[in-house]
Amino acid sequence: MILQVEDMHTYYGLVPMLQGVSLGVAEGEFVTLLGRNGAGKSTTIKSIMGLVPPRRGTVRFKGQDITGQPPYVIARHGIAYVPGTRGIFSQLTALENLQIVRNRRSHWALADVLARFPKLDELKHRKGRYLSGGEQQMLAIARALVTGPELLLFDEPSQGLAPLVVESVISMLKELKGERVSMLLVEQHVEMALELADRVLILDQGAIVFAGSPEALRRNTAVQTAYLGLGDPGAYDEREF
Repeated sequence: MILQVEDMHTYYGLVPMLQGVSLGVAEGEFVTLLGRNGAGKSTTIKSIMGLVPPRRGTVRFKGQDITGQPPYVIARHGIAYVPGTRGIFSQLTALENLQIVRNRRSHWALADVLARFPKLDELKHRKGRYLSGGEQQMLAIARALVTGPELLLFDEPSQGLAPLVVESVISMLKELKGERVSMLLVEQHVEMALELADRVLILDQGAIVFAGSPEALRRNTAVQTAYLGLGDPGAYDEREF
């Protein structure tokens, strides 16, 4: 496993958000983390990245304990985080957003990344504040790549995007999967997650309640209803299978 999380407990103040989360991502594997709002999905990603240090448990990357290290140190180990808010610098151009984080040792050269995102290449001299939501998402993913990561963490990359833009994001992630990039994806768009995943985890009330293949989850209607709301009238109606 390139990433191993064991018995992770994370709190916001006195409120427990994660209660003994254990998970792993193998080299070249695409793992998706599903669950209802408030289940602890984003907190899991942030705890791995050191943004919300866990109170108990361990996070190991390539066998090395990185638990609670500052995010910039964890990034230097080779983990890149693409937040749901995108987190780009609005006053800098798209190109400047990439240049300030570029790792010269990255096997994704700046020119190669721009070639991968031709729309972004066209807009590289436009300030971040003038990019659309989809363009900002492209920039956030491109920025993660130029840091040269061995593991990519995505926090709801489809959030707030139009359906056509979501399809574009799915295509980008499929390309990375084809290159055997290790990825952990937090997502609410269930069908998108199942289309991409090698393995699916479901989080509920801060604990893992399901782990298996996308096919196993599709067959398990009880789990879909109990933990994803897919059997509830009106819940996730646009995302049902």
